[in-house]
Amino acid sequence: MQILKDFSKEYSLFLAIITYFGISHFEHAMVQTTAGNLLGFGILFVVIIYSSMSVAHHAEMLAEKFGEPYGTLILTISAVIVEIVIIVIMMKHAESPTLARDTIYSAIMLDINGLLGIAAIIGGIKYGEQPYNVDSSNSYLSMLLVAIGIAMVLPHFIDVAHHDMFMMFNVVTFTLLYIVFTRIQLKSHKYFFEYEDKSNCVDGVCAPHAEINAWYHAFNLIFSIVIIGVLAEILSVFMGNTLETFGLPLAIGAVGVAVISAAPELITAVRAAVDNRMQTVINIALGASLATILLTIPAVILVSRYYGLELNLALTPIEGVMLGLTLLLSIVNFSDGETNVLEGFLHFILFVVFAFLLFV
Repeated sequence: MQILKDFSKEYSLFLAIITYFGISHFEHAMVQTTAGNLLGFGILFVVIIYSSMSVAHHAEMLAEKFGEPYGTLILTISAVIVEIVIIVIMMKHAESPTLARDTIYSAIMLDINGLLGIAAIIGGIKYGEQPYNVDSSNSYLSMLLVAIGIAMVLPHFIDVAHHDMFMMFNVVTFTLLYIVFTRIQLKSHKYFFEYEDKSNCVDGVCAPHAEINAWYHAFNLIFSIVIIGVLAEILSVFMGNTLETFGLPLAIGAVGVAVISAAPELITAVRAAVDNRMQTVINIALGASLATILLTIPAVILVSRYYGLELNLALTPIEGVMLGLTLLLSIVNFSDGETNVLEGFLHFILFVVFAFLLFV
């Protein structure tokens, strides 16, 4: 059967399963030494990134099957689920109240400044200017401003006595915001998140999509996410030991989580930029950032309450300035419906600054 033949080529899944059993068998011995921790961390990190490529592939197939904005929505939700799974696992092991905050902050920096910056540079070099629907960027950015302000700025001004109530209020509010925004994105204002490309059309008739087995790709997408979650639980042990051994801040681990979850998005965004599909890049970068805020925050709040963990989502001054600069730059750059090399370079510079500040 064709399905079995295709499944036999899912090398990343087979490698992930083999890695799981192999590392699980030697985990106790490996965590006893620095070299073992480094080896375990390195192997798992590479395998998880490789598995993330499988997530990107299957999400892309579903995107081609269903079109925009469904495709990028599937991809961003998949990536955010991976992120939530890893954050929850690491929260239980590290017991750091700022881990979720640092991961969310890192994910936004990576998505908007790293991913979008690199894609805009690549696309700009090849095409000069790349068009997209400005209504989509305006919608995403307005939502991001509100969500970040409520979840990560307001906590500085909330009295301790009302902190728990405010957290649960955010769970309800953000869930409602996500439902409303998704409804708008997929139904009433779907055209906001589309940019019609006539390059593959002749006399107004566009070439149909190839036959794609949606069930097959959906199954493998879910299976890949589950595998990544299982490997991430083991990774959290090696990562924690490695950071402790070398005296590195837990924020480095948060960046690692963001990199893992954003890997499928980065791969897809670069491919889209090369194919002159900047609308897809915008939907991925800004959509992933929004999904990170609206889905991850309610999840970590509920998990922290269930396990009795302390949670601090209030931004540090440096994080606040960096997010403020990112949003201001985005508002200016994404107001004309076209991206270019300069805009991409400015975002990438902010990403470089973000990376530098991790070690300062």
